[in-house]
Amino acid sequence: MTSASPSRLSADQLPEAFEAVLRQRIPTAHAATISNWRPAEQGFSTETYLFDLVAVESSDTTAAGTAGLVFRRPPDFAVLPDFDLRRQYLVMQRLANSPVPVPKTRWIDAEGTDLGTPYFVMDRIDDVVSVSDVPSYHQEGVYAETDDDGRARLWNGCVDLIARVHQIDTNERRLGFLDLRRFGATPPQRLVNFLRYALDWAGDGNALHPGLARALDWAENHMYEPTRVTLCWGDSRMSNVLYSGTDHHPVAALDWEIAYLGDPGADLAWMFLTDWVSSPLDDHASLHGTPSREETLERYAGLTGWRPTNMLFNDVTAALLLAVPLIRLNKKLNLEGVDLADICARRIAVVLDGS
Repeated sequence: MTSASPSRLSADQLPEAFEAVLRQRIPTAHAATISNWRPAEQGFSTETYLFDLVAVESSDTTAAGTAGLVFRRPPDFAVLPDFDLRRQYLVMQRLANSPVPVPKTRWIDAEGTDLGTPYFVMDRIDDVVSVSDVPSYHQEGVYAETDDDGRARLWNGCVDLIARVHQIDTNERRLGFLDLRRFGATPPQRLVNFLRYALDWAGDGNALHPGLARALDWAENHMYEPTRVTLCWGDSRMSNVLYSGTDHHPVAALDWEIAYLGDPGADLAWMFLTDWVSSPLDDHASLHGTPSREETLERYAGLTGWRPTNMLFNDVTAALLLAVPLIRLNKKLNLEGVDLADICARRIAVVLDGS
């Protein structure tokens, strides 16, 4: 599903081939055409394109309109192991009409019948803004350019979404398939065993960075029984939130590739980590106005009724998880003399040693 093959259409071939598929799949689009096909601005884990479907018949069949859609398929170079497009599709499908806003899914071709590779389609959400990872939101874009109150609003909007994710009834929403049970007996053990497996996969036989190897050993020696097990977003950061273009309240949570069932503190640790990694400021500080770690944990506790524990463990495993795609990107981009995952080892040193 994630490697190049003769049947995999190139990015240039996709719009023409997909137009015929859309005309068959959407009853009101038998004469529609694709316009404004463009790649998403960021993201390596799933190949994503935005486009307009023009001349879609309206409900009264007398007028034609335009539908904004999103196309996603596995990348030709995987940055995550065991990539399964169905996981993220099913999560969004089963979160529909829940307290967690997600894009509306249309359909999935999990077997790759239409285009030679699996793909799915969802509705595009317009009139929104987002923060970017590259360039860093601490330097450019809506987060850098707003005031202290605006930064707090954007940050807290993501925290509020995380809190909603953790209050989802996973049985009611049929999300049990996200359990990492094959990796161990308890959620922390499953996560650490998965991380060791994923880092070995990403390294492809190369020696693991000593700082990451140390962190894995530390995590294995600091297991615990979590007080709560919830749906974890997995990629809980502001750049995966679509905010209203007018008042900057969150309108959708994106990118569910690494969602799983585990300790909810992991999502907060991921938000803290990705903010630290993206900051070019002294000591990786956040921009003025960004709520502190303590303020964030207090807000989360007020929203959910519980305060996360074992955050040191979650801080360490968050850095290990980020190392997986960074090791793969290092290989994809062929960056000689550069180790992208070193930033994760540096974060671990800060977390464990304060240095």
